[in-house]
Amino acid sequence: MLRIERHANGADVFRLIGRLNAENVTELQSLIQSGTKDRQVVLDLRDLTLVDRDAVRILGHCEKGRIKLANCPAYIREWIEQERNTAHRRGT
Repeated sequence: MLRIERHANGADVFRLIGRLNAENVTELQSLIQSGTKDRQVVLDLRDLTLVDRDAVRILGHCEKGRIKLANCPAYIREWIEQERNTAHRRGT
């Protein structure tokens, strides 16, 4: 289960709590797109306890764009880097 808390503090901050997986990635993408265009979007991952491969790919894609990943746990950071390296080797 994923809970998302939204805060505005000079940026649109989405605090992700619980599990992020393929089932709720679409919901997260919709919330991000609904953000204010002129504000920085920040995903606070401090309370994210579990992710799957789809979630990691989305987080990596978000980070390549205008979205900041704050308080990213080390295991998620490492997985994002592994996915990027794998995609780079495949040429995608």
